[in-house]
Amino acid sequence: MRADARRNRERVLVAAVRAFSRSGPDVALETIAKDAGVGIGTLYRHFPTREALVEAVYRNELTRLCGAAPDLLGQLPTDRALRAWMDRFVDYMTTKRGMADALRAVVASGGNPFAASRERMVDALSSLLTAG
Repeated sequence: MRADARRNRERVLVAAVRAFSRSGPDVALETIAKDAGVGIGTLYRHFPTREALVEAVYRNELTRLCGAAPDLLGQLPTDRALRAWMDRFVDYMTTKRGMADALRAVVASGGNPFAASRERMVDALSSLLTAG
């Protein structure tokens, strides 16, 4: 993927997190595209359906949360790393809560955004708990 396409995709994901958290799962995709500073065609090129966007947002947020554990452990004392990660976990849960209906629609349409999430979450938290 070209660098500009990758940037546009990331901007759409960031805007979608804000929009889903603020307005719920029925927010207009045009609103997300506008907030991301891209055209609706760019949004659909990366995410052909609302369900594809919701699933990508969920997976992206999970990746960011789980990937933060080793970074935090490298930057902070163990107790502060755990606290910082838990703050991020609360933010993640807030985002997920705003997307609950949309995630149910993804599952109903045959998607499985939760496939590896439990294992990844346990691994991230375990690394924080066993580091100290």
